Amino acid sequence: MKTALITGANKSIGFQTARQLLQMGYFIYLGSRDRQKGEQAAEQLKSEGYDQVEAIVIDVDNPDSIKAARQTLGSKIKSLDVLINNAGISGSFPQTAAESDTDNFRQVFETNFFGAIETTQAFLDLLKNSSEPRIVNVTSGLGSLTLHNDPDWKYYHVKGAVYTSSKAALNAYTIVLAYELRDTAFKVNVVDPGYTATDFNHHSGPGTVEDAAARLVKAATLGSDGPTSQFFSDDNAPETGISPW
Repeated sequence: MKTALITGANKSIGFQTARQLLQMGYFIYLGSRDRQKGEQAAEQLKSEGYDQVEAIVIDVDNPDSIKAARQTLGSKIKSLDVLINNAGISGSFPQTAAESDTDNFRQVFETNFFGAIETTQAFLDLLKNSSEPRIVNVTSGLGSLTLHNDPDWKYYHVKGAVYTSSKAALNAYTIVLAYELRDTAFKVNVVDPGYTATDFNHHSGPGTVEDAAARLVKAATLGSDGPTSQFFSDDNAPETGISPW
């Protein structure tokens, strides 16, 4: 049975991703920074008939929490097949490049960038024990530097210096990690779930969590012939599904 760890999985896209992977027969470690919320989410899935799920406390802002989660998981399994770095925050607004407080940058980068890096590095040894390891970093279409510089792009005027920078940085990290693992069985990609109606954006997005989760699941379950070091985005590139960086 394949295993997956999803951070920020007690609600929204992460929770739906857990549900869809459960439907495919995976054992899910449902990551949540809040123990009670994580356990409630796991119980909800169990009430739907999915027994192969367990809540695990992991606060990606806290290196000690990440280490503790690694120790906990390592006591249960010898290998991890999928890591989905889903936990993320938007930061406070407005986010102008000229005036945004650097504390806002630091807080957002702590979760969206450093948290993803520390989580990846902590679980990399378990992933290396898998025959088909997959790493999915959840990004945003707003992380594309190419599109942000294109006046014809539909989101050209959506310029949030803090959040955008954090996702662009995560994209850059993913490219380097995929390069370092290019001669292995790893598939390392970023996925833009699309502009989805969630608490993250006060439910302003037109997309559904079901569709967003399906995009993450697709990258998490790539076959051995699947691509690595790609920026998947049905929203930015509906014809090819591959966004420019």
